[in-house]
Amino acid sequence: MKRLITVVAAVALAACGSGAPAVHETKVIAHRGYWKADGSAQNSLASLRKAAEIGCYGTEFDVHLTADGVAIVNHDDRIGGAAIWEDVYDTFSGHLLSNGEVIPTLRSYLEEGAKYPELKLIIEIKSAPDQGHESRSVTAVMDIVEELGVSEQVEYIAFSYHICREIVARDPAAKVAYLNGDKTPDELKADGIAGLDYNVELARNNPALFADARSAGISTNIWTVNEEADMREFISYGVDFITTDQPELALELAKAAGGEKR
Repeated sequence: MKRLITVVAAVALAACGSGAPAVHETKVIAHRGYWKADGSAQNSLASLRKAAEIGCYGTEFDVHLTADGVAIVNHDDRIGGAAIWEDVYDTFSGHLLSNGEVIPTLRSYLEEGAKYPELKLIIEIKSAPDQGHESRSVTAVMDIVEELGVSEQVEYIAFSYHICREIVARDPAAKVAYLNGDKTPDELKADGIAGLDYNVELARNNPALFADARSAGISTNIWTVNEEADMREFISYGVDFITTDQPELALELAKAAGGEKR
């Protein structure tokens, strides 16, 4: 506990510089959209709209590339037993989500997201069995983002460091966060990656991570933070973002904590 208190103090001092009280409100990202809302489903257009309606900073969603080059929004790498990277889009185009929506393509998801310009669209480009497919995924995704003119609204995350570096190579200004947890803040900074996005247990077991990230000038996001006690803990550490399946609760707690600091 003493070490955690020291880390929190270091983060606060790094944030405010002069020693004046820091004003920092942790932002909330809806994990696979606000899919627990009525009429919603994971990675659905409804989950995107619900996240926007309650005032989330962003909605996170997962993207795979089919064998014939269509980017579709789905978490798992298989649908009905068929591997997305091995099969063509027509195999999956009629798949229905639990709320009755047809599985969205990336294009349809971004077109819907563009209607809510205050909502960040957090694209997780999913890892693939080989780097060649990952590179094709990056190209396909970024082509659509640029074509639709939503680059300023989009941020990227990935477990694959190859994917992260490919995104930065194409657009050094892109906001990219790394998910896998095996890189230091300084390593991420050196490769032009804007943030770390590490899971609850890894972050809790490495409390110096927050001060190190602040010192390196990169953002911190913790996933998937669903318990109230965990939300309070990481908000108290001054993390920049939490990704959660309970965005309404997280928003309430973040707002209250931000008000207390003022």
